[in-house]
Amino acid sequence: MPTPLEPRTSLCKLLPPRASFARDMTPTERAAMESHVQYWTAKMVEGVALLFGPVLDPAGVRGLGVVRVEDEAALRRLQGDDPAIRAGIGLRYETLPMARVVSPTVEG
Repeated sequence: MPTPLEPRTSLCKLLPPRASFARDMTPTERAAMESHVQYWTAKMVEGVALLFGPVLDPAGVRGLGVVRVEDEAALRRLQGDDPAIRAGIGLRYETLPMARVVSPTVEG
């Protein structure tokens, strides 16, 4: 597990407000999701988001991302600043810490 001075890597699941969300978004929801993609694309360029994208779960499409942040507070800020969360359209995150990451670009 990371020490307090090491960045932590976390798996983030963005859960929709309803199973049909990806198929029947309102214009407001669609605009929030477009801003969400722009936000996470910028976080990828910054090196905070290691990957992100929609998962085609038969129970309903959901988002998945892997992020690397300094601490729990930074993770909460990162998620709280997501335009899709700030839009108040019913999305929420579930997050799990990762004990280790094996990747050609990330070690830890």
